[in-house]
Parts: sequence; structure tokens; C-alpha cells
Amino acid sequence: MDGAIASILVLDGVTNGAIYALLALALVLVFAVTRVIFIPQGEFVAFGALTLAGLQLGHTPLTIHFLIAMALLAAVLDLIAAARAGRLAAELVPIALRAVPGVAIGLCALWLAPMKLPLVAQALLTLAVVTPMGGLLYRLAYQSLADASVLVLLIVSVGVHFALTGLGLVFFGAEGSRNPSFWDASYAAGPLMFSGQTLIIVMASAALIVALWLFFEKSLYGKALRATAVNRLGARLMGISSTSAGRLSFTLAAFIGALSGILISPTTTIFYDSGFLIGLKGFVAAVFAGLSSYPGAALGALLVGLIESFSSFWASAFKEVIVFTTILPVLLWRSWRDPHHEEH
Repeated sequence: MDGAIASILVLDGVTNGAIYALLALALVLVFAVTRVIFIPQGEFVAFGALTLAGLQLGHTPLTIHFLIAMALLAAVLDLIAAARAGRLAAELVPIALRAVPGVAIGLCALWLAPMKLPLVAQALLTLAVVTPMGGLLYRLAYQSLADASVLVLLIVSVGVHFALTGLGLVFFGAEGSRNPSFWDASYAAGPLMFSGQTLIIVMASAALIVALWLFFEKSLYGKALRATAVNRLGARLMGISSTSAGRLSFTLAAFIGALSGILISPTTTIFYDSGFLIGLKGFVAAVFAGLSSYPGAALGALLVGLIESFSSFWASAFKEVIVFTTILPVLLWRSWRDPHHEEH
């Protein structure tokens, strides 16, 4: 290895690390607000990439029908819960209003999907379809168990992961897809060749991280999420709905996952189950930060990207093993630094 090869590997590691950073931030956000270790995060990556691929072919992706079905099912569950509580008349209009966005987006997407829209418009349509699935998934799978233990929520996450992976196989088939690049330009800087898509990935990731920082620091909803993450009971006493905070955190996680899938789909072939491995590397980065620190998660993601890149050069057959093995010393260090105490 010489300096030129090392610089190329660093560039590749930073590019992959930018995507892992987004997923790690989403995982930290969801865990901080809801205590859910969100294993299905990677499925939104695959859904975003493959939905865009379907739109590119002029098809109507089944994820659009899935969004409408999720919105209607969530409305039915809300109606049943309101009827059991004896508040059906009072809750009828709010339940209908919550169902309208998902159904409306789905119907608009059904109308727009067969049209050969520009690539950017198709990407925006993909984000519009996949993003609401996060909040709806929280309503269908997690809301009723919001006060359960972390272990129960983890078991539910595993079940949701397998369900979404199976649905992905039904929606998209076993064949992989690769989308066209958003920017075909290339630039040289010494031995390095920067593609336009690489620059888009890095800039989009940096912009989203800054946007998330501004959201949490400046907006009312962001401060509500931070309050819920710090103290769920205290946030409830201050009038902050933990249910709304959970839905918002899952919606943001779905948006980040779909955007990550759209960004990486021009650089690698995405299959229906590719998201799990990508999301797992984001989880490794989040564990580096103890599932609690956003800057730590971003730095951990860059480290994961660099380890993966250099491992692919030295021992490509074992790069995944090397990446996931790095989590062991981190867990040991954290167990020694913060010993477990029995809860009473």
C-alpha cells in the first residue's frame, strides 16, 4: 500500500461512513425517545432504493399500496381503541385527519408513478411514500407496547424486521436494482477521482446532520423530542405526548433510511434484504456512542467506514467479520466503565 491507495481507501471509507452516520443518528434518536433498538432501520434503506428503481422503470411500486394499507389499518386500530374507551364520537374526526395524509400521499403516488418523471422528482416521490411508513409502523407495532421493557421491544423489532424483509421480497422480487447517478461529473485531485455521486452523498449527509442539529436546538418539536429522551415521565407531566414523540422519531428514522437508500443506490446494487447489513453497520456505529451521543455516533460511523474500507483491501473475504468484531472491545470497555446495577 502506498499513499495513493491509502487516500483512495480513505475517500471510500468517508463516503460509506457518511451513510452509516445517518443511520446511526436515526438509531440513536429512536432509542433515546422510545427505548426501541430499531433493527428494521435498514429495511427503509432497501424500500427507498427499490421504490425509486420501480419508478425508474415506469412501474407502480407495491410500497404505495402498502402505505395506503398501513394508514387504513392504523385508522381501524384507532377506532377500536376509541370505541373501547367510550370516546368514539369525540375521536372520530382526529382519527380521520391522521389517516388522510397517508391515504392522500398514496393516491397521488398511484397517479404519478406511471409518469416518466425526472429523476429528482421520482426521488422526492419516493421520500413522500416511504417517510410516513415510519410513524405508521410505530402505531401498528410499538405504540401499544411503549411502556414494555427494552427486551420486549427488541423482540418486537426482530419480528418487524423479518416481516418487512418478507414484504420486501414480495414487493420487489429477488433481483437487485441499481439507480442512475444524480450527478455524472467526475473530478481529479491528485491520485483521487471524485465522482459527482460521492460528493452528493457527503454533502447531503453533512446537510442533513446540520438540519437535525438545528431541528433539535431551535424547533419546538425538536425540543419536545429531547425532553422525551431525557425524561419520559417528566415530558408527560409537561404536556408532551410520548406517543406523538414516538411517531415523530420513527418518521424521521424512515426519512433518513429512505434518503440513505436513494443516495447509495447509484453506487451499489440493492436487493430486498440489503438494508439489514447496511443498517447493522449503522448500529455498530451507534453502539460506539453508547446509543446516546449524536456526535459520537457520527464519529463511530466514520470509523466503521474506514475499517470496512481498509479491511476490503487487506482481507476482503473477512471485511464484514472485522467490522462487526470491533464492537466487542467497545462493549467490554463500556461494561467496565459503567457496570450494570440491578433495577428496583
